[in-house]
Amino acid sequence: MKHLTINGVGHDVDVPDAMPLLWVIRDVVGMTGTKFGCGVAQCGACTVHLDGNPVRSCSTAVAQAEGKQITTIEGLSADGSHPVQKAWAEIAVPQCGYCQSGQMMSAAALLAKTKSPSDADIEGAMTGNICRCGTYGRIRAAIKRAAELA
Repeated sequence: MKHLTINGVGHDVDVPDAMPLLWVIRDVVGMTGTKFGCGVAQCGACTVHLDGNPVRSCSTAVAQAEGKQITTIEGLSADGSHPVQKAWAEIAVPQCGYCQSGQMMSAAALLAKTKSPSDADIEGAMTGNICRCGTYGRIRAAIKRAAELA
């Protein structure tokens, strides 16, 4: 039995140590905001925070997350008041929306550490987050807007 803290709430889960955190979050705990994209940590759709750091949950074993604070897209804010959530809505970033939870989690981690990110900061933090619809310009604009709102 493992004890996980997801979005501030404790969850006891009976899963193998090597089970990807993504499947624990989605299939065991029932939070479906974190998406499966590629399964090999290359697309970023499954990004969550472990102790504030963005990680790919598809390639993070649940044993690595035990004892850490896990934050999913549902944990940014329940009412959409997080600056990243506000900026994403204001700029109308999503097209299909599939990758956006991972994009937002990477952006939130960047803004937690860098209050006024440069284009280079944004590019570095968002590398590996793929948007098949190509909304990269709106993503960059939303990150800059979220920095203003924070």
